[in-house]
Amino acid sequence: MAIEEKRAWILGVVAIAAYGVYLALVLGRAEHTPLADVEYVPALLWTVGGSIAASIALSVAAALTSPRDERGKDQRDREIHRFGEYTGQSFLVIGAVAALVMAMAEADYFWIANTIYLAFVLSAVLGSLAKIAAYRRGFQPW
Repeated sequence: MAIEEKRAWILGVVAIAAYGVYLALVLGRAEHTPLADVEYVPALLWTVGGSIAASIALSVAAALTSPRDERGKDQRDREIHRFGEYTGQSFLVIGAVAALVMAMAEADYFWIANTIYLAFVLSAVLGSLAKIAAYRRGFQPW
């Protein structure tokens, strides 16, 4: 397995795990409080920071445990990376538009922030899935 494919797996799994932790924390606090009134900012900051740190640490570990000849990127790896990033960006655009509409409708900050966070998570997961599919099933740039 190429190091770039390993990194795609790491990013996708870490994004899902971090968002799952965030949801558990926020929904756990909403037991006796309306959801929009839950203090979500610390949980959001810690899970985003933790996912960044975990992704970096796991990527370094994957690079260190990979054979030296697998560590380089070739043209195919660069094209697959670009394809995955472009594919994942679609959810960032959708999330940004949704957050903009919510801000114009004067929605609570809770809903706007969570829409943006969900867009980032979906972007990371979709981009990772596109990269993994390109590595597993082949990739033909047009």
